[in-house]
Amino acid sequence: MVSRAAILLLMGLLGMVYQATQLPPPNRSDSPDNHSMVSTRIRLSDGRYLAYRERGVSKDKAQHCIIIVHGFGSSKDMNFLAPQELIDELGVYILQYDRAGYGQSDPNPKRSLKSEALDIEELADQLQIGSKFYVIGVSMGSYATWSCLNYIPNRLAGVAMIAPIINYEWPSLPESLVKEDYRRKLVKWALWLANYSPRLLHWWVSQKWLPSNSVIEKNPAFFNKRDIDTLKRIPGFPMLTKDKLREQVVFDTLRGDWIVAFGNWEFDPMKLTNPFPHNRSSVHIWQGYEDKVVPSQIQRFVAGKLPWIHYHEVPDGGHLIVHYSGIFEAILKALLLGEENLSYKPRSAIFVS
Repeated sequence: MVSRAAILLLMGLLGMVYQATQLPPPNRSDSPDNHSMVSTRIRLSDGRYLAYRERGVSKDKAQHCIIIVHGFGSSKDMNFLAPQELIDELGVYILQYDRAGYGQSDPNPKRSLKSEALDIEELADQLQIGSKFYVIGVSMGSYATWSCLNYIPNRLAGVAMIAPIINYEWPSLPESLVKEDYRRKLVKWALWLANYSPRLLHWWVSQKWLPSNSVIEKNPAFFNKRDIDTLKRIPGFPMLTKDKLREQVVFDTLRGDWIVAFGNWEFDPMKLTNPFPHNRSSVHIWQGYEDKVVPSQIQRFVAGKLPWIHYHEVPDGGHLIVHYSGIFEAILKALLLGEENLSYKPRSAIFVS
């Protein structure tokens, strides 16, 4: 029987991956009309509907068009700390969407790495944002971003990944680097349950004896000090509450997303070639040095295997760096202007073997 401690760690890991994409949503009235509001949607070629929202400057005035890919349990309504003055100055148009099964987008029973990239491409085409666009993936949304680099590199103007997840099954990860990582064992265990015993997993994660979200949020095993301070001003884990997890549609969406993110990939990210060989644009990874979801030493290894990736590290950052003041501004300046903030250069040389 799986231990209670393992269940607690699983809940914490799920919570951290989810929380990395959350910021307080815009203020809304509690009226029924607002809760029943239907988002703007497009109909994809396979008949599914994809919900989206637009921010920043209008498309016709945009100098840079960015698609933001939300992470585990999040939605197109995730917020980020970017000064409006900077967005206006750079002429940034931002397109956010609900990935398949999230928010008001239809589920995709055939979800895959490739389908995630093709959804992004079709969204861009239907909204006519241009032949090339930027993609920013947050936390678990980064697997869709890696997929874009593999399947639609010709459509990319630039890419940034913020606290991207690591798949321990990537062939190029050396066993010596991941062998003793408890997160690897936890992910493999959760993946096995998701694939072969989803009913048992569903029952377990909705049990009353599991700790409340507020307990998880204060646990230093899951978050570093700066993350814990950040959690005091952002929401908890609304999609990971026991009531929400009891809903079959919520559980199925999270389960399917987890399986694609941590299952067997059709490609090895560390074998990808530079989509911008003439340095016309760039790819970036942003990582917290004290991240307790994705170890910085593994992220450094990945970046070291791909020398064309610009690796940035927040010295006192955990997994929630997207919420930190000034980080998203630095991300935009690095991605759009090529400006490097020296405060986020890695402390030491990147390890490659």
